[in-house]
Amino acid sequence: MTYKVGILGATGAVGQEIIHLLHERAFPFSELRLLASARSAGKVQSYKEHSWTIEETTEASFQDLDICIFSAGGAQSKHFAPIAKQAGCLVIDNSSAFRMDDTVPLVVPEINSEAALNHQGVIANPNCSTAISLMGLYPFHKAFGLKSVIACTYQAVSGSGAEALKELDDQLIAWSKGETLAPEVYPHPIAFNVIPHVDDFNDDGFTREEMKLLNESKKIMSLDSLEVNCTCVRVPVRRAHSIAITASFENSIDLEVAKQAIRDFPNVELVDNPEKSEYPMPINYSEVVPCAVGRMRKTDIVPNGLSFWVTGDQLWKGAALNAIQIAELLVKENKVR
Repeated sequence: MTYKVGILGATGAVGQEIIHLLHERAFPFSELRLLASARSAGKVQSYKEHSWTIEETTEASFQDLDICIFSAGGAQSKHFAPIAKQAGCLVIDNSSAFRMDDTVPLVVPEINSEAALNHQGVIANPNCSTAISLMGLYPFHKAFGLKSVIACTYQAVSGSGAEALKELDDQLIAWSKGETLAPEVYPHPIAFNVIPHVDDFNDDGFTREEMKLLNESKKIMSLDSLEVNCTCVRVPVRRAHSIAITASFENSIDLEVAKQAIRDFPNVELVDNPEKSEYPMPINYSEVVPCAVGRMRKTDIVPNGLSFWVTGDQLWKGAALNAIQIAELLVKENKVR
């Protein structure tokens, strides 16, 4: 059986990765419809020997689609998702629009695939840092019972889109010429800098991005008692997020059990040999399916404490890949509609 698939936001960084991964993973689509804004309509998008004309997104765009992956921001999702759902098209949404909606499953297939099977026409993809963090945290939760998390993210600029990547490149070129270039995407220069500011600040001093790790983790793992303190930092890395995590558990930590939990978990690799300078790094986990965990050590700073480092491609596991894995799951279980 084949499916008619749409991509809303096809010209963006995540949309481009979705096109790539649908082909590379041999998703069973008979038609691929690329949807974007009016200013992009009529342009030709190519991938290998295939090409498509980009269409302006309208209320009629979803009439005969089976699945549409949304990656065009919350406003577009809120407007078009109900219309697509009404047309019988399954929506897999990459924005934050529906993540905390009680009627919409928030899914990481390796963790809570059963939630996707009970969808009502819309499924939410988690925030990129949440997805990557949980690929490390969830195996430990199963082994020891997670209680609390202290996290610091190191987020690549491509998480802010193509404009941010260009800004980093332009600032590096300007520096090499002895010039300076005023920032536009970020409030400060990103080249040779780190910015402890991702998303808008709330009244309590935390950013919206930081609260996503708390709220989304609770929902995905069905762990209402979870406590999270997170600081999100933008770093001058092109691709792949990393997160330094110290977590407290119900039960005492056995490092060999912890390492085996990572080895046994799907789509996560154990890279933990610091004596040989082997640990996960963004340069090794860009454009690859698995995330990686390393720098594992017990700590007494919290009860039954474990500190570790996790890295993953935020455009893949944090967005495009996770969405396609959800679609693959629903195809396998015949739950698209």
